[in-house]
Amino acid sequence: MERFIRIVSGLSRLCGVAAVALIVAAMAAVCQMVFVRSVLGEAVIWQTEFATFALVAATLIGSPYVLLVRGHVNVDLLPLYLGMRARRTLALATAGLALAFCLVLVADSVIWWWEAFDGGWTTNSVWHARLWIPYAALPVGMIVLALQYVADIWSVATGRELPFGLAAGTKP
Repeated sequence: MERFIRIVSGLSRLCGVAAVALIVAAMAAVCQMVFVRSVLGEAVIWQTEFATFALVAATLIGSPYVLLVRGHVNVDLLPLYLGMRARRTLALATAGLALAFCLVLVADSVIWWWEAFDGGWTTNSVWHARLWIPYAALPVGMIVLALQYVADIWSVATGRELPFGLAAGTKP
């Protein structure tokens, strides 16, 4: 299982790098759009859609990395007042619910992605972007996020990590 955790951590880090690259690409597209409109006085075709798709994809694909580094907003008021055993139970229950949610999203998003791919869906804009490409961010991000939750659940259940990152006796 150690190998699984290392592989998933590596995938989550790779997703973080991909999210940063998508944000940089969106920023470059917006800068190019401003230049083309303001300086060259030409119409823009693809930049707005690309920036939107890239930022949404960065959010979805970057989510496993956020979970890996515990970068999400965490309200730890209740865990602070619980003993270690109750903290572990709460951590496992909440991670299990989050994992179930991710799996539902994976199942639905794969169907949605396949419909876009198989149906040749495109945007209604002049660019006619193939929608299966940006739609792929949802199943990819949720699959890796689900794997990260499995690794986190295993780590807490086996005592490899502390629930909520809180040591025993931690009080406000």
